[in-house]
Amino acid sequence: MRQALISLASVCALVVGLAPPLDAQSAKQGPTAKQEGPCEQIVLACKNAGFVEGDFKKGYGLWVDCIDPIMRGTGQPAKADKPLPAVSPEQIAACKQKRPNFGEGKKPPAK
Repeated sequence: MRQALISLASVCALVVGLAPPLDAQSAKQGPTAKQEGPCEQIVLACKNAGFVEGDFKKGYGLWVDCIDPIMRGTGQPAKADKPLPAVSPEQIAACKQKRPNFGEGKKPPAK
C-alpha cells in the first residue's frame, strides 16, 4: 500500500510539474495567431510564397519583390523570381488603414 501511495504521489508531482510549461507554450501560440493583423498576414503570405527578407538581389526579396508591389498595387521588379501571392484588396485596404506607410519602401530624406 505504501508503495502505491509513493507511486501515486510521484505521478501527481510529474503532472503538476509539466503543466506550467505546457500552458506557457499554448499561451505563446494562441494570442499571437489571434493578434495577427492584416499587414502581418501579408508578410506571412509573402514568406509562404518563398520570399525571403534580405534576398532582393536574388529576385525574391520579401519587401522589394513582394510586400512593396502588393501594397503599391504595382507590378513586380523585372528581376523578381517568384509570382506574388494572392492577397485580397480588402486585406490591403485594412493594412493601409492600420499602417498607412506599410510597404511604401524607403523614401529619400526630405530636403
